Amino acid sequence: MKKTPLYEKHVSLNAKIIDFGGWAMPVQYTNVIDEHKATRKDAALFDICHMGEIEIKGPQALDLLQLSLTRNLAEQEIGQVKLSALLNERGGIIDDLTAYKMAEDSFTLVTNASTREIDLAVISSVLKKNKFACRIEDVSDKTGKLDLQGPRSEEILQGLVKDDLKKIKYYHFTETHVAGIPSIVSRSGYTGEDGFEIYAPADNIGHIWDKVLDAGLSFGLKPAGLGARDTLRLEAGMMLNGQDMTQDTSPLDVPYSWLIDWNKDFTGKPALEKLKKNGPAKKLAGFEMTGRGIARHNYKVLSDGNQIGIVTSGTFSPTLNKPIGLAFLDVSYSAPETAIDIAIRETVAGAKIVKLPFYKRDKR
Repeated sequence: MKKTPLYEKHVSLNAKIIDFGGWAMPVQYTNVIDEHKATRKDAALFDICHMGEIEIKGPQALDLLQLSLTRNLAEQEIGQVKLSALLNERGGIIDDLTAYKMAEDSFTLVTNASTREIDLAVISSVLKKNKFACRIEDVSDKTGKLDLQGPRSEEILQGLVKDDLKKIKYYHFTETHVAGIPSIVSRSGYTGEDGFEIYAPADNIGHIWDKVLDAGLSFGLKPAGLGARDTLRLEAGMMLNGQDMTQDTSPLDVPYSWLIDWNKDFTGKPALEKLKKNGPAKKLAGFEMTGRGIARHNYKVLSDGNQIGIVTSGTFSPTLNKPIGLAFLDVSYSAPETAIDIAIRETVAGAKIVKLPFYKRDKR
């Protein structure tokens, strides 16, 4: 398994290490519920060094991204982050990634760990075909990434940064120093809480990890693993690439239609236009259990004994104190308050469709 620069830090903290897509990653340090609640109440620190970073620089960097991604980035400001989708020719989602505009001719894409290589190959193919005046570089191995998430994140990080963090708007970033190390700090994350993503040289990310943990000690900060990250993102209605969406899933099947600009060309647009004309046959929807049991990935969804869908994600929500999940369903069963059943092992338990997200933080 590949190891992040923080692997020894996790071992020293007695984290439980698992194989996550070929990476040795901490799934928990104490337990998932404890780390989940710490994130919602105070703050938690996550190692996300396994994710990919791809730099695109040159006078036609924007042209390359406009033709590669579904989102229109023409009005993106320097210092702004935009979520977008990279599709295959069938209109299926290869990756949902974020684009950081570093300068007028410079962008950094942050990719999912499992799609980093295919993202690079697909965008490089668009570059080669169109001969745009720009270059692509995969800087993932040189880049470390931490996620500091939770309502006390700003208080914790402010002690390590000279810039006023209150000035960083949601989905915006600044180039600064964290604990003396040149870093990029963006107000973003994958938990539904306020928080920051911190990028720094891989060789220095361990120093920042230690300093953030020390600074957060009196604020209730805890290190958190992939287990809590998964329950947090599901409560926030956020999808997991490769599970809630795959290359056979279009943005129209999931809550990503807002990422599409139909007025520009992009890879997969012709296929997506056909899907739009016919309308999606399936739709990703949120549900909560009304009967006993927890729905898990790949459990069948039923109505009157007939299969109408499949669970993509399911867990017990520590915040809401009830089992929740996401499922692909026949469109006619996807409206909120629709009653459904989930086949849980040898039994059938009731559930109902609910509006996403399951949890929304108080922004006061």
